[in-house]
Amino acid sequence: MQIKNFLLLGMLCTYVFFTKAQSPATSISGTLKNSVGEAVASATIKLQNTYQGSTSDHNGFFRISNVKPGTYIVLVNSLGFAPQKRQVIVVSNQELKLNFSLTESSQDMEMVNVIGRTATQESNRQAYNVTAIDAKKLHNTTLDLSHVLDKVSGIRVRESGGVGSSVNLSLNGFTGRQVKFFIDGVPMDNFGSSFQINNIPVNLADRIEVYKGVVPISLGADALGGAINIITNKGLNNYLDLSYSYGSFNTHRTNVNAGFTSKSGFTMQLNAFQNYSDNNYRVYVPIVEDLISGKTSLGWANRFHDTYQNETIIANVGVVNKKYADRLTVGVTLGQNDADVQTGNRMFDVYGGRKRKGNIIMPSLKYSKNDLFTKGLDINLSANYNLGEEQTIDTLNKLFNWRGESIYKGTYPDRWSLGGERGRTLYKYRNNNGLANLNSTYKLNERHSFVLNGMYSTFNREGSDELIPEDENLKQPRKTQKAILGIGYRFEASVKWNTTLFVKKYFQNNTTFQVVEKIYYTQKSNFQFTGYGVASTYFLNAGLQLKASYEKSYRLPENEELFGDVGNVDPNFNLKPESSDNLNLGIAYSYRINKDHHLGFDGNFIYRFAKDFIRPVVTTIGTAQLRNGNLRDVINNGFDTDIRYSYKRLFNAGFNVTYQNIRNNTKYEGSSTTVSPVYKDRMPNMPFLFGNANAAVFFNAGRQGNTLSVGYNLLYVHAFYLRWPSQGDSALGKDDVPTQFGHDANITYTLAKGKYNLALEGRNLANNILYDNFSLQKPSRSFNLKIRYFLSNKFN
Repeated sequence: MQIKNFLLLGMLCTYVFFTKAQSPATSISGTLKNSVGEAVASATIKLQNTYQGSTSDHNGFFRISNVKPGTYIVLVNSLGFAPQKRQVIVVSNQELKLNFSLTESSQDMEMVNVIGRTATQESNRQAYNVTAIDAKKLHNTTLDLSHVLDKVSGIRVRESGGVGSSVNLSLNGFTGRQVKFFIDGVPMDNFGSSFQINNIPVNLADRIEVYKGVVPISLGADALGGAINIITNKGLNNYLDLSYSYGSFNTHRTNVNAGFTSKSGFTMQLNAFQNYSDNNYRVYVPIVEDLISGKTSLGWANRFHDTYQNETIIANVGVVNKKYADRLTVGVTLGQNDADVQTGNRMFDVYGGRKRKGNIIMPSLKYSKNDLFTKGLDINLSANYNLGEEQTIDTLNKLFNWRGESIYKGTYPDRWSLGGERGRTLYKYRNNNGLANLNSTYKLNERHSFVLNGMYSTFNREGSDELIPEDENLKQPRKTQKAILGIGYRFEASVKWNTTLFVKKYFQNNTTFQVVEKIYYTQKSNFQFTGYGVASTYFLNAGLQLKASYEKSYRLPENEELFGDVGNVDPNFNLKPESSDNLNLGIAYSYRINKDHHLGFDGNFIYRFAKDFIRPVVTTIGTAQLRNGNLRDVINNGFDTDIRYSYKRLFNAGFNVTYQNIRNNTKYEGSSTTVSPVYKDRMPNMPFLFGNANAAVFFNAGRQGNTLSVGYNLLYVHAFYLRWPSQGDSALGKDDVPTQFGHDANITYTLAKGKYNLALEGRNLANNILYDNFSLQKPSRSFNLKIRYFLSNKFN
């Protein structure tokens, strides 16, 4: 209740401040849309023969404040659109509202002083260390979101296998839950196993924003090392996007995206996708011949128990462009996944009957309104609640080797005495988690704006195991309540320089119950912290940008870290929150050599000093279970850089490199006065040098509007140790993940200006043994064929 009261009080105070701060003033506002009803971002709107003007935001909205009464000519310019001008009369103390429909134009726009930018380009110009990806350019590929992100500088997406396998994303040295995911600004903390980045097709996204380090206050979460915001299609155009792909290992992917908006403002959207794969690729593994003698030999084998299947539907219906709401929708996300479990945390553990299942039933509400109650106050509200179930199934009283042969049957007093390959279970549970997020922005004038964000989430895991109905511990609830309140201020001194200051308040209450000899025990933990930060950017000229940002951030322990994942991760209720001082310095340079050649460069330096760093460690050699623990101090400094070149629309190429020097900075362990033997060691089981290189050529193929493109991508990951470098005998060799090269290629044929599309992709063409985690091999060489049909604005 204290958390709820704090949030309500903060929001009320901010609203009163906003209302009082707004003084009566004459202004001109409106929206810009293209011929199919999509918002036009980053266009310039100027009053002729004055210094007053504005820029449209990602919703196409603009406002020019403090305009004196009189007659004006409004000029609108945006790259790729014909200029417009309109004569208007401004009356004292009355806001004039204008709407513009811009017409696409191929004419040379060199004479426009300020050039409009796409939403992706505008995101990249923020003060934060951010990389924005235009996902629309990838809609013809068979990539899921995890493989898209794996090509971004600073990111390594580490998978434990093929389609549907567990994913751990590393962003500038921070991994797992230290990096937060959002969809349209809504945290994905409670989406469950049926809705993960490696089963979501890239077609769901319009663009993807990757924040490395400092995270905007508008994304309300406790991200320690960065955040990834997946932005979907919010346009008002009507569209239908259908695709199907088939590939190696009997892999099938289907995707349907559709949107409809009527002239009356009724809108509906549907996103549906399906993934299936046998994942029966070849691996080079230790094959146990006999369990009793332990005789083992290395050899090639096909994965035989790794089928994955999931289906998801996201439906939203509501209204747009009403007096009471710019957008109001209710929706539901329904999905399920059914996955065989082939291995544990290492390839030596082989399963032939172990499975995991899950579903998502999540109703949702979204509301947004500009100029709510008072001019300049914009509100975005979202809420959802996941009613889905998760289950781990392990009842087979056998053990298998990599040939799929049973190497043990029967019972004797050991860990398999009750059956099951790792631990006999049919444990089924609900996480019963809900989330509400409110983001409000107030623009006092062209220079000063404020933002308030409040996020509240609740978690209550309850379950039971029908194989052990008398086990009361399995039935005990595990609860978490979390709230984060953030307030920020942005000062835009000029078009060249802007700075943002912000403060965050973190709250968390955790409760777990345990039964020992019929006595019930309750264990609780409560955390409260204050974080803060600043981000600033300055443009030396139109193509050269400098960035700097700093944040004192906190990350509260996640539910799966505290209570386990009922699979491969054991619980640790004694985890403490981790904190970090994050510093980012960046430079972005864009240079055009006449009309044909374009060169782009991004470089970023990072510094992280983290305390109580949470990392998983192997707890038991026999079952290779993971358990998260706090490592006291960790320091990281490094850089990432991205260089791109393009020639007209015929050729583009680029490469990125990331180096992260992550060191253990804990000098004394516990109460010991002896210097730790791994003090200043590089963090184990974490890549420190990696990069990508890519190139693509484009041809006009057949009639006008048909395009053939050929692309190539190279992945490089330098070798890294599995365990602390100072431990082990170098003469006997140390376990490591070796240096890796991955080669991918694609051919795409687009007809009728993108209406019909055909793509062929090859991955790991050299058929190298690739790892993201020690010994957990990724798929061998594979090929995928995708067909796609896209229709836009044809329904009315």
